[in-house]
Amino acid sequence: MLGDIFNPIRIKMNLEGITKADAFRELVETIAVSEPKYNRRKMLEAIIQRESKMNTIILPGVAVPHGYCSTVSGVIGAIGFSREGIEYDGPGQNPVHLLFLLLMDEKSREQHLQVFSRLLELLRSPALEEIRNKETPKELYDLVRCF
Repeated sequence: MLGDIFNPIRIKMNLEGITKADAFRELVETIAVSEPKYNRRKMLEAIIQRESKMNTIILPGVAVPHGYCSTVSGVIGAIGFSREGIEYDGPGQNPVHLLFLLLMDEKSREQHLQVFSRLLELLRSPALEEIRNKETPKELYDLVRCF
């Protein structure tokens, strides 16, 4: 299932930004490049709007920013990894190293829950440690798509 949501083109192994806003822009850009029909601004707004309600850190060092976007069809995602860490909740807080960004249309609520369930399965497994050792988008994708 996760292999349908993510693909190597939308995996960024070395996020350049140091804030969550930077990371969101980088990951939205990977989606926009692979799916030019989707509106960058609307995707970014959807993520920022949802994040403003409550941060999306689900485990130490891992976040799943997500949002509903009218220009997206179904559920689509991007993965970002930062070895240095991203300042997610401000200075002094634990950094986030791994982000699974998800965007979906309103009709895909059920599918979104299934994707989130699979992500939790992945993140609670020994695969989480393996993710940190992957060096290429293809290696990371091959691991993620098994869930």
